[in-house]
Amino acid sequence: MMTCLLRPGMIFAAAAFVCAGLISPAVSAGDWSGRMGTELRLFTAAPLDARQANNALSLSAFAEPEYFARWNNGADSFAFVPFLRWDQSDEKRTHADIRELTWLHASQDWELRAGIRKVFWGVTESQHLVDIVNQTDLVENIDGEEKLGQPMINLALIRDWGTVDLFLLPGFRERTFPGVEGRLRPPLAVDISQTEYASADQERHIDAAVRWDHFIGDWDIGLSHFSGTSREPRLLPSLNASGEPVLIPRYDLIDQTGLDVQLTRGAWLWKLEAIRRVGQGPSYAAATGGFEYTLSGLFNTATDVGLVAEYLYDERGKAGPSPFQNDIMLGLRFALNDVQSTDLLIAAIVDRQSQTSSYSLEANRRLGDNWKLALEARVFAHSGGDALAALRNDDYIQAELSFYY
Repeated sequence: MMTCLLRPGMIFAAAAFVCAGLISPAVSAGDWSGRMGTELRLFTAAPLDARQANNALSLSAFAEPEYFARWNNGADSFAFVPFLRWDQSDEKRTHADIRELTWLHASQDWELRAGIRKVFWGVTESQHLVDIVNQTDLVENIDGEEKLGQPMINLALIRDWGTVDLFLLPGFRERTFPGVEGRLRPPLAVDISQTEYASADQERHIDAAVRWDHFIGDWDIGLSHFSGTSREPRLLPSLNASGEPVLIPRYDLIDQTGLDVQLTRGAWLWKLEAIRRVGQGPSYAAATGGFEYTLSGLFNTATDVGLVAEYLYDERGKAGPSPFQNDIMLGLRFALNDVQSTDLLIAAIVDRQSQTSSYSLEANRRLGDNWKLALEARVFAHSGGDALAALRNDDYIQAELSFYY
């Protein structure tokens, strides 16, 4: 069964943004592009929960077409990017979403966007604390990099002293979670039918955000503030209609102030993301910071090697839901700079207290002009009691073959 992640009212509201006299009748055709492909996951152990799919190999297929058109001498544009995935093992991972449905008008010192789109904030490698506008599409990947489209109106004011982005965010998106039969989930399944909200308006609560970013010499600086429904739910223990123990998502109203900074000095990149959040229990601070040093032309070849090190801190410690309260991330990034754009990232995150660790490998290589092969592997080495303990049997290797057109 295909799960639709956008409610009809949200679709109509977003369509109204981009269709209410904003798209010129002169636009008769645009350009189609996109990607489609298959993904194969191999789990190396049986799941902890007997209800989870026990097939070692899991197959899925996806499609992400993209339509783009310009008019008014390029001042106006329209983009539409739907996403669909079918998954063999988990019906919750079989889903559809609108990643983008956006009208853009660009002027010399301001830009206006309206519709559904994705916004990214952040500079660090291991996690993006300040990236809060879009909801995480957790069934796509556990790394939190995949996001759902967010309805918004975004006004960007472009000045010599920086760019100020103002966001009005109607229509909250709930986080996706694996189903009862899905892998890479908490020890108890998440029952989204009992979702709770701190706001009486629930998913209709209107959120807001503002961000200033600018570069000063070698410094890239971003300062942001978000006020609204937290994209990160608290998972509360409860029972479902059958009396089985489950987890219920509760979305609190929060205010979060964020800072992201990157300093470029020769081969060095120094990075920091820091937040202060109020409203989700006691207020707390969290930060991720570190560096990346690039060795260019290793051994007189075209290969560049990046040495990555970051420290992950969360003031809540073990009382918080994050597995990264006092952790160190170390990584190696290889860029072969060849015709096939081959790259590889190997990383490890180690908890300094429990010694719990996780390891990851991500590799990409183009095959000809239209194909791309992506490999991914994750290992969860458990020795403590943090949030990653539930994944100790979910080590996997994944291959994804994509066709770009």
